[in-house]
Amino acid sequence: MVFVLSPAKTLDEAHVKPAIPATGPALLEESAKLAAKLRTYSPGRLQKLMDISKDLAKLNHARNQEWEGAVNTKPAVLMFNGEAYRGLDASSLDAAGLRFAQRHLRILSGLYGVLRPMDAIAPHRLEMGTKLAMGHGKKDLYAFWGDRITAELNATLKANKEDTLVNLASTEYFKSVRPDGLKAHVITPVFKERTAKGLNMVAVYAKHQRGAMCRWAIQRRLVEPEGLKEYDVDGYSFQRKGSTADEWLFTR
Repeated sequence: MVFVLSPAKTLDEAHVKPAIPATGPALLEESAKLAAKLRTYSPGRLQKLMDISKDLAKLNHARNQEWEGAVNTKPAVLMFNGEAYRGLDASSLDAAGLRFAQRHLRILSGLYGVLRPMDAIAPHRLEMGTKLAMGHGKKDLYAFWGDRITAELNATLKANKEDTLVNLASTEYFKSVRPDGLKAHVITPVFKERTAKGLNMVAVYAKHQRGAMCRWAIQRRLVEPEGLKEYDVDGYSFQRKGSTADEWLFTR
């Protein structure tokens, strides 16, 4: 199986020594084109483009200017610290776990397209849904990346001799993948809470479980999708009723 996660908005620039050597992003040439475009944006224009505060706009303007020669790069899986990455807790994985993740986990990125966990990246902000026009009819990042992300995932699946992709990314990011071109069966786990009013999805809990499921699979070196049905972290359990072939329901 190959798992896909989306990045968090929050970046952690603190130094964490990785357990295995960092690698280079596969689509770095395309990332450089996006970074060059972002460098032309003033803080005010970034604020409007990304709908962020003045302080965040100033911070990311500075990051954009330094991106090409950034010295504070860090493995992608250690850079993000949003809820899914708290569930993954990659900094506590041992070297063997990180090597397994490097082969089976992929992170979808607005700036980098697809990342392996140990791919070194610079601090940045560019969400996949950002309408950054790149010319030639490419009005947003979905158009810019086109088939590249799907092709990169297919290459990973082929290298691993696998035909299942577990989608643990957000809707915004998974829209960058073209299912018709993906040579894999896609399984999307869904996490819901049992309440007096019925089943309810709580975003912060669901995000945490996406990362936690990745960690659980990594620790068990899980390569067969049926094994996911045994997932029991934080009281969740697989529900055959309510699940389909493509969407698996987990409740607590």
